[in-house]
Amino acid sequence: MLGSLLFIIGQVLATLIFAILALLIFPLPFRYRYTIMTGWARFVVWWLEKTCHITYEIEGLENIPSGAAILLSKHQSAFETIVFQKIFPIQVFLLKRELFFIPLFGWALASLEPIAINRNKRHQAMQELIKQGTERLSRGLWVVIYPEGTRVVPGKRERYRVGGALLAEKSGYPIVPVAINSGKFWPRNSLIKKQGTIKIVIGPVIDPKDKDYKEINQLVEEWIEGEMLKM
Repeated sequence: MLGSLLFIIGQVLATLIFAILALLIFPLPFRYRYTIMTGWARFVVWWLEKTCHITYEIEGLENIPSGAAILLSKHQSAFETIVFQKIFPIQVFLLKRELFFIPLFGWALASLEPIAINRNKRHQAMQELIKQGTERLSRGLWVVIYPEGTRVVPGKRERYRVGGALLAEKSGYPIVPVAINSGKFWPRNSLIKKQGTIKIVIGPVIDPKDKDYKEINQLVEEWIEGEMLKM
């Protein structure tokens, strides 16, 4: 309990500091802003280890391609949204636009140029994902998407949505699937965090060439869920 409370205090303070910093450095080019703002992620991962004794190990680093790609990952906690900034090249996230309305935090998010969509308008959201996602990829940025659309408790699975697969089909950029068991140590909607080592497995690149989005999505789901069973 004590470690978890200390972690939250440090995380909140760091978030406030970096949110203000985001406003100050907004005139800088995006890549400079991104490099500075990922200092928040590096601090949070370090602070998590010091206060809650949670570390992580990675398998499959050799599968990270040199160019831009679409990262489709299992989503069990907030941990992956943070640690991916340390592991993978410069990236943007797909998120719901309502997050922009959170004072300071939302403004800091906006400075990192995420792909913000309105979930209530599914057709429009899909069009925006393809349009903005292709534009970000063409600039050499990775696009991070959680195909299940929400955090899922360990041992469970949700329907894999086709947005990431459709983006791959339309843009031609490859997919990198990722399996992660962070929910075992950072449970959803729980104050208490459990010490241990989170496992992250990076899968082989999935080339969308000559595949439609349904086939791509099936390949992603089969690989991720297969790795989750091993964990």
